[in-house]
Amino acid sequence: MDPTRIAFERRGTGRPLVLLHGLGDRRQCWRAVTAGLIGEYEVVCVDLPGFGASPAPGPGDPYDVGTLTDALQGFCELHGLDRPHLAGNSLGGSVALELGVRGVAGSVTVFSPVGFSAGFSRSGIHAFGALTRLVARVPGPLKERIADSAPARALARTVLRGNPSTPEARSVRFGVGALEPGSPFVRMMPSVAEYAFTPRPLDCPVTIAWGDRDRTLSPSGAVYARRRVPHARMVSLIGSGHIPMADDPRTVAEHIRWTCRTADRDRVLPG
Repeated sequence: MDPTRIAFERRGTGRPLVLLHGLGDRRQCWRAVTAGLIGEYEVVCVDLPGFGASPAPGPGDPYDVGTLTDALQGFCELHGLDRPHLAGNSLGGSVALELGVRGVAGSVTVFSPVGFSAGFSRSGIHAFGALTRLVARVPGPLKERIADSAPARALARTVLRGNPSTPEARSVRFGVGALEPGSPFVRMMPSVAEYAFTPRPLDCPVTIAWGDRDRTLSPSGAVYARRRVPHARMVSLIGSGHIPMADDPRTVAEHIRWTCRTADRDRVLPG
């Protein structure tokens, strides 16, 4: 994956803060969060390769959490981002943690990262991957009609929002346009299902936050996250689902800011 082709937006001034979205999302998901951060940080919102405006790797090229991490490390080097703060959701959270292991990050704040599921929850991810491949074979017009149906919209609100009854949740629907054979989402899903974060040292402050209403990756993942990243600050996001940037952007910004400030304070040498 060519880091020169990664699309991004860069706003604000201060120490760099790179924001990484989840599987099937794009950099715009952070807009409500960045409003509370650009006064203190140079915020860089990235489209992961294959999503938003960033092209996917070729059909025969490797495409998994490891290669995404390689691409983002190259992106930071290309743009002169020296140990930036990193924050990520879901797949982006796992990439942020992997970059932290490599010593690329000044701090890491993640929200419902993949790689910490076990038992029934892990089986559910595999089942969802199989369902994704099946849906990809359905003709596009039929998929769109199904996604617009009342039951599918209700399911989307339940899965993607902490409180599906809010007025903001009414417009939520599954984005089935990405569910085509060979699409980035379909290609990446098996890797996401198989990926597990292995315990290794992270030499920077880490916050791991989980929405207590996350119906995509069970909040029980936080138990495994605590065991594998024992020095991390663990946070429960009350009332938030799998995408807390949509449910509670102010609280998301506060937790990112807390981790960043902790790292910046630790960098200051005694006078």
